Amino acid sequence: MRLTRRALAALLATPALAQAAPAVVVIGGGFGGASCARALRRNGLAVTLIEPNATYTACPFSNAVIAGLRPMERQRFGYDALRAQGIAVVHQAATGVDAAARRVTLTDGSVLAYDRLVLAPGITLRFDALPGYDEAAASVLPHAWQAGAQTELLRSQLDAMEDGGTVIMAIPANPYRCPPGPYERASLIAHFLKTRKPRSKLLVLDAKDVFSKQRLFEAAWASLYPGLLEYVPLSAGGRVTGVDLAARAVVTEFGNHAGAVVNVIPPQRAGEIARIAGAADRSGWCPIDPGSFESRLLPGVHVIGDAAIAGAMPKSAFAANAQARVCADAITALLRGAPVPEPRLLNTCYSLVAPGYGISVAGVYRPAEGVLADIPGAGGTSPLDAPASVREAEAGYAEDWFETICTDAFG
Repeated sequence: MRLTRRALAALLATPALAQAAPAVVVIGGGFGGASCARALRRNGLAVTLIEPNATYTACPFSNAVIAGLRPMERQRFGYDALRAQGIAVVHQAATGVDAAARRVTLTDGSVLAYDRLVLAPGITLRFDALPGYDEAAASVLPHAWQAGAQTELLRSQLDAMEDGGTVIMAIPANPYRCPPGPYERASLIAHFLKTRKPRSKLLVLDAKDVFSKQRLFEAAWASLYPGLLEYVPLSAGGRVTGVDLAARAVVTEFGNHAGAVVNVIPPQRAGEIARIAGAADRSGWCPIDPGSFESRLLPGVHVIGDAAIAGAMPKSAFAANAQARVCADAITALLRGAPVPEPRLLNTCYSLVAPGYGISVAGVYRPAEGVLADIPGAGGTSPLDAPASVREAEAGYAEDWFETICTDAFG
């Protein structure tokens, strides 16, 4: 069945949209895709959101779920508010994109026509990157880098581990979703061990020497988790090169490390539909125009969120939400023949290192020389020597930010 632009507009619940309204299809219902769909609809466009899952499970704050500090139910969101806004929400997967004909094919074989397409597919885990680690291995040694069942698996393994066991984390090289995320996870797992299994240890193996908010994390670890959390960077042999599933061990150039609980975060690339569509380059990620987020490879297609090569702007939920609004305004301008406004984009990444102890890094970005570049002096990190009251306040800001972004994306 082919659904034309005219038929698509007729499906929308809000009568103010004329049948000839330009049709925008958004693939992916995470923070980027849902936020973009809502912004496009507010701009008066006919919007269809393609998302196979009826419930979205959020990654931000999922590390607190793993550490037993937060119920999983608070991570789940539906799409009723988008439907109420007049957005057509289709719970199928997109299986093909014909950018020349401007059509998207769905799992059931139906076809949607579009005037503009937004890809917000998030990430795909590269199960081919670490010998011995595939989807089957992840059911034993969880990655928990896509929230949901994997989050609950890692949490249950920590709960079941005997006191005195070793937890191992393997962190990949850049780029990947949420640069400070693994270090927040290490912090909160260390808190869990300190309070629940104090004879246990955490070994963190990293494929790099430098990471986001490094001085802040390391100062917190030295203060809160001395002797409990051991961090091994690339230069000291921290790069994991493979997995020995039978031994519940990770392989490094300097030997194997076995653990009672092993959390392997593998390398990543853009979500699979980006590759299928032809929006991803040889790096596995999607080059975009920094002013409009239009693909440099596929005219009429825009890419936002984790899948995009966004220059200095990191891959985060905050970034995806900010990019969604910029992309929506750019698409609206392009469809109306108006100039695309030059954007300024903000990103703030909050991290918890313990309950009531938050740190952050912020940046402001603008297009420069074909990429999104930092605006000098416009960002920064939490003070290294901040008092406990500041850390507590930042933990509260993190909660407030999460509530705000979830409302903006999902209602």
